[in-house]
Amino acid sequence: MKTLTKNSIDVVIAWVDGEDPIHQKKRLNFLSKSESENLPGADETRFHSLNEVKYCVLSILKFAPFVRNIFIVTDKQVPDFKNAVKSFFPERLKDIRIVDHTEIFEGYESFLPTFNSICISNMLWRIKGLSRNFVYFNDDIFLIRPVNPNDWFRNNRPVLRGKWFFPPYERLIFDSIKHFFLGIIKTKNNIELPASFQVNQWTAAALLRFKFRYFKSGHTPLAMDKIQLETFFNSNPEILKNNISHRFRNYHQFNTVSLANHLEIKSGNTNFASSQAVYMQPHNRGKNYVDKKFNLCKENLSNLFLCVQSLDQANSSDQKKVINQMEFILNITNE
Repeated sequence: MKTLTKNSIDVVIAWVDGEDPIHQKKRLNFLSKSESENLPGADETRFHSLNEVKYCVLSILKFAPFVRNIFIVTDKQVPDFKNAVKSFFPERLKDIRIVDHTEIFEGYESFLPTFNSICISNMLWRIKGLSRNFVYFNDDIFLIRPVNPNDWFRNNRPVLRGKWFFPPYERLIFDSIKHFFLGIIKTKNNIELPASFQVNQWTAAALLRFKFRYFKSGHTPLAMDKIQLETFFNSNPEILKNNISHRFRNYHQFNTVSLANHLEIKSGNTNFASSQAVYMQPHNRGKNYVDKKFNLCKENLSNLFLCVQSLDQANSSDQKKVINQMEFILNITNE
């Protein structure tokens, strides 16, 4: 692993192979039959992988060569990326480390196994050897052109990518009414509301006493300060324990990145930026949908990032298009 320096930037990627029989069995052990079909947060697509992480890693090595180390966080699994890295960036293989959940949940083993990306992201600051400045990726996020350290950190503080929004009061009121009526017609075990990316972010802002607006991030690589998270969670251990107590994503949890963003804002960070990302969800779309999204990537040079969500649900033709386009962008051939 590369040596830590004052301005080191690491990348952390969360990854899971939901089709691994051992992982599937582990999940089902914590779900009743009805929950496995209906529990929000237990949807199969949350755990499926087409090995997108390989392209995520290659894109970082190609377009952000200044990144010191890449940590891939998994649950006793190893993604298939080594051959590709050996082929195109052999000198960087030593800078990639698999981090098991047991490392970041050390002392909190009773909360394992977890199938909840919010819980996992809550604990990333506990990765051994992680630099203070790090960037959090999901495995379906890719770089599509060169970036530089200032795209993620300016004056040694994170760049906050997103926009200000009013609190989602309408959504909260609607959800409250929905929950009430579901409670009348269903049993208590079946009335959990689906987790909301929007509500989870607002919950983090509200926790830090933001009242009239919140800073909402999107599907893009997200820069964070390890010390900010470490200080907050060490000072608020019960808040941490409560948030990581949900094995599957839960409506009432707070989003880690949103917490980090609002901690930065409260401490005076004004490094605001747009997402500079193209978002793609190629499921049940028109036949030219994928082409149009990749055209956005090519034509708008300010777009640095691409998120391809739920590729497993797309038809085989669109899956192949995405893979071919990523290989073109990365200038590699499929092994």
